[in-house]
Amino acid sequence: MREVTATILENKKIADEVYSLTFATEEEIPVRAGQFCMIGVSGHALRRPIAVCKAESERITVCYRLKGEGTRKLASDYKPGEKLSVLLPLGNGFTLSDGQKKIALVGGGVGIFPLISAIREFSQNKELYAYMGFRNRAAVCMESELQRTSRFVVATDDGSAGYHGTAVQAFLDEFDTVKPDAVLACGPTPMLRALKEATKDKNIPVYVSLEERMGCGIGACLVCVCGKKDGSRARVCKDGPVFEASEVEL
Repeated sequence: MREVTATILENKKIADEVYSLTFATEEEIPVRAGQFCMIGVSGHALRRPIAVCKAESERITVCYRLKGEGTRKLASDYKPGEKLSVLLPLGNGFTLSDGQKKIALVGGGVGIFPLISAIREFSQNKELYAYMGFRNRAAVCMESELQRTSRFVVATDDGSAGYHGTAVQAFLDEFDTVKPDAVLACGPTPMLRALKEATKDKNIPVYVSLEERMGCGIGACLVCVCGKKDGSRARVCKDGPVFEASEVEL
């Protein structure tokens, strides 16, 4: 993990209340699929945790949804050429074994963004099937990245684009056809809970990236702890954000 001063290259709206931010660091910083960064916003004591979508040499791209004052300020006040204070890379990302060849990706909302980093890392030697859920057509984004998979299914809550239903439902409809060796997932807790329940008897590992409020991002403040099956507590930022679904309480 390093603290860097980065230069903003682009900060643009890509969907309803969703922005893509690209910044450059002074040197290449390796980032693994599923890792995240903490971005400082002036006037706010706590940094904003945001998943890394793309890491291309010195160029890093993250995507974020307008949610509170911090992200709204990030969208409105930070222009190309300005500086950002960033901590990265943070957390433990997605890891797959050589024997896991067919991988299903199930994402919802801002949970699609860490899965884009997984597509970029694993598409060369894995067969990927992506099932991504959005509120409606206006929220659909990053399609060119998601289409790098063998199959990409859009699911919308209102049926205005693609499959009418959730990403979990779309994935389960095709489970027997795809027969994945593993599942990578990120999204709201109810979505991950539904996926965990639906796959508990299917004898495949499901790796989930948890979305939690964070304070420090490095495991010191204990704001983002989650419960584990064995009764212990884990820090999402430091011990995760990726866990095997069977190991954590959702």
